[in-house]
Amino acid sequence: MATTILLNSVITCPDCGFRKEEEMPTDACQYFYECESCKTHLKPLAGDCCVFCSYGTVKCPPIQQGTSCCS
Repeated sequence: MATTILLNSVITCPDCGFRKEEEMPTDACQYFYECESCKTHLKPLAGDCCVFCSYGTVKCPPIQQGTSCCS
């Protein structure tokens, strides 16, 4: 049975609470992200591979597939 991979995730800035839906890359990790509102530079929390896994509503595509994201 095929698993549907979601490609959009809403990132929430931990500093100002601004939320924005972004399309996730399928061929690379997104390690840095700048909040459009307060310009805070986000990077993954300890143990996470990318900003979507730390601050998004949906984990990145490789994690959704059950594989390693950045190895």
